[in-house]
Amino acid sequence: MYPVGNLFIPAPHGQLEAILKEPCTDSESSSPDGRVALVLHPHPLHGGTMHNKVVFRAARALNDAGLVTLRINFRGVGASSGAHDEGRGERDDARTALDYLTENYPHADITVAGFSFGSRVGMEVGLADERVGRLISIGTPVNMTDFSFLRECRKPLLFVHGERDEFGDIQKLRALVSQLPSEADARLEVISGVAHFFEGKLDEMSRAITEWTKQKVEGSSD
Repeated sequence: MYPVGNLFIPAPHGQLEAILKEPCTDSESSSPDGRVALVLHPHPLHGGTMHNKVVFRAARALNDAGLVTLRINFRGVGASSGAHDEGRGERDDARTALDYLTENYPHADITVAGFSFGSRVGMEVGLADERVGRLISIGTPVNMTDFSFLRECRKPLLFVHGERDEFGDIQKLRALVSQLPSEADARLEVISGVAHFFEGKLDEMSRAITEWTKQKVEGSSD
């Protein structure tokens, strides 16, 4: 039997494999008003899936903040149909997932979070989509791709980054954050002594996500 919470979302290329998880029922920050999050995984050609430990812990951190979370496997990963498309088709996959969330959680207040490759996809899609209220970028690979499009960001944005991230030089990321407009209310949380996968400090990464999300979600409902 397919586990409870796992589902298949129809997509133009067939289907997206996904996991939907509600926050704990005893959470003081439960999500009756449709606070939801989409969490996107790292590069499919380098083993990235929705089961990646950073993605899993990020989703759990968002659950702890009172949000429903949806993780998807991009096209060609796991039981998702299609084939890797260098980010182009993956952006469409993210939009399909956003459509699913808004169909099932009308008037949803959506957070988009992504790790590594997923951070680029998530921020590019979320920046342009009015349904998305805030963005979280984990392990932003500034050494590998151009993130200058973020200079147009007008949404709250959290970066969580390992001090020794081999795919994102911390000084390059600091420079990027310093160039963002004040409306982005950008925050950079640096986890000391770790590289891209936050080895040994996933708890710190998770706390940064939970605390920031609680602050922003509660502030948006005032």
